[in-house]
Amino acid sequence: MIVILKENPNEKQLQSLIDWLRDKNITIHESEGTSHRILGLVGDTSALDMDIISALDIVEEVKRVQEPYKDANRKFHPEDTVIPVGNTQIGGGTLTLMAGPCSVETEEQILTVARAVKAAGATMLRGGAFKPRTSPYAFQGLGEEGLRLLSLAKRETGLPIVTELMDLAQLPLFGDVDVIQVGARNMQNFNLLRELGRQEKPVMIKRGMSATYEEWLMSAEYVMSGGNRNVILCERGIRTFETYTRNALDISAIPVLKKLTHLPVIMDPSHAAGKSALVPALAAASVAGGADGLIIEVHNDPAHALCDGSQSLRPEAFAGLAGKLIGLHSFMQSQEG
Repeated sequence: MIVILKENPNEKQLQSLIDWLRDKNITIHESEGTSHRILGLVGDTSALDMDIISALDIVEEVKRVQEPYKDANRKFHPEDTVIPVGNTQIGGGTLTLMAGPCSVETEEQILTVARAVKAAGATMLRGGAFKPRTSPYAFQGLGEEGLRLLSLAKRETGLPIVTELMDLAQLPLFGDVDVIQVGARNMQNFNLLRELGRQEKPVMIKRGMSATYEEWLMSAEYVMSGGNRNVILCERGIRTFETYTRNALDISAIPVLKKLTHLPVIMDPSHAAGKSALVPALAAASVAGGADGLIIEVHNDPAHALCDGSQSLRPEAFAGLAGKLIGLHSFMQSQEG
């Protein structure tokens, strides 16, 4: 249920309403819109009489919310969420470029790539320390050593780190990580999501390969219901009958999510395409479609990469693409104005 307050409501009456709702075991999330304050009511609201609440002098309108996700729902939070990360932010009109290798391999590799992507305009460094692989015989990542090397690159370049957490046992090692990535395979690992909701570090949830929008948003809801409001959604492509690309990047996810939720939306053209030659077009389409950012794989020697070399851009290719994306984003922003 949503309670839309009149402009400049009497604070004493408002507090009385809040106290009454809390006595009925209703959790209240208050948000400030451009012209109204909104109370989002979470809990068993079936017993609340909408007419009684509507009759209050401070209330303009009361609405029932049918969707099962509440905290992630734009109806509860009309303004876009902006998430500060280090010296940058995700959302709020900023184009976030997360770039780096699929897997951290060596100190030289990660430092070379980190320097290059920063010079090209990247605002965050991506890199896998723990890698979920379909085959148990494939490279599984450097683990704790990979995190150490990411921290080294962060200290040298100043780029915040985004990397994947696969298991709760790894969480104590993520102290220097700025954004925790939840991979597609873990999108519905509800124990993991609940625990991430108990800490404040931003969480980026990748869409499961066959997940609906509602299932994806319910995963975000698990984190947010625990108190962590810093959630980012990442579209990485869904599984279809087509085999030419690794996955099908769902560009329609951008306008759909912008309607349904206030959370930032990041697109992953690398995992969707599976082929580096397709990444620039998908990245441009994502920016034109209104995405808040991109996560792009960049490797200094893709032919010898230990993971996903075929979808990784060389640093010079990323530099050319980043310049075009930044220009496209500026143009799109000017059109909105």
